[in-house]
Amino acid sequence: MDNASGRDRDAEGRARSARPRDGLGRPLPYGEPGVERQPEGVLRAPGQTLAEAQRLLDAGMPFHAHEVFEDAWKSGPAAERELWRGLAQLAVGLTHAARGNRAGGARLLLRGADRISGYPDPYAIDVAGLTAWARELAARLEGPLDTEVDAGAEAPRLTSVP
Repeated sequence: MDNASGRDRDAEGRARSARPRDGLGRPLPYGEPGVERQPEGVLRAPGQTLAEAQRLLDAGMPFHAHEVFEDAWKSGPAAERELWRGLAQLAVGLTHAARGNRAGGARLLLRGADRISGYPDPYAIDVAGLTAWARELAARLEGPLDTEVDAGAEAPRLTSVP
């Protein structure tokens, strides 16, 4: 923590909370055990991005998968930025849904689905399947209030390749 400002700082001096986080990215009290954070700014090949994000989604950690997609969105070719941004929105939409933020989750799932829908399955990404998954989950979130979302159980398959 930076004593002058009272804020946590990373090694480069940027404001960054040092509080541990749970699997859905929610801050925990200092000193509590948490889930290891994803390193930021990692350059990965598209296949590595998809494999790491799928691993995190399957583990019920869509917030962390969103961070992997965010790295690809920020570092990838301009022509693919909206694809990776849309995938990040799907992951954070699932995060919000699992946290109980139904309206925010539905909104992000639909925004992400719209963003990726124009891509022709690059890197074997199952665009049609992901779009259908996102729209179906968003519709459930807009339905009865007793719908709970288990992030791991709801994890989508990112690619058509097993």
